[in-house]
Amino acid sequence: MKKFLGLVAAVLISAAGYAQNGPKIEFKSDTVDFGTVYKGEDSGIRTFEFTNTGNEPLIVKDVKSTCGCTVPSKPTEPIMPGKSDKIEIKYNMNPGPIRKTITIMTNAVNVENGMVAVKIKGEVIAPENVNILEKKKAIPNQ
Repeated sequence: MKKFLGLVAAVLISAAGYAQNGPKIEFKSDTVDFGTVYKGEDSGIRTFEFTNTGNEPLIVKDVKSTCGCTVPSKPTEPIMPGKSDKIEIKYNMNPGPIRKTITIMTNAVNVENGMVAVKIKGEVIAPENVNILEKKKAIPNQ
């Protein structure tokens, strides 16, 4: 019986030691899909919403993009436990496919080294140029 109680005590102590205390970051979604958008008709601004599910203030230390065509902005104040905030990104809307990664550096304990990678995807289409001076093509069979 003593061995059994000792084993139960060891399991409980291990489980308590394994529980992580500190800030934890949870995103509503780790991907923002622009879908198919037209250049000039969309601002290119989207947000990643997240919540601090931990028990200490969450600090977003830095936010970096894989290229200069995507400009992220980070919260300046710590996010208290249970509170939410957002990271805003602005894509420059160059025509073509969108496949970018934004790396977020935090003090969160539930992600490896406090780093989280989120993604944006979609496609930007250039609007069709219409030249009013160009002669219209004749309709066949008329």
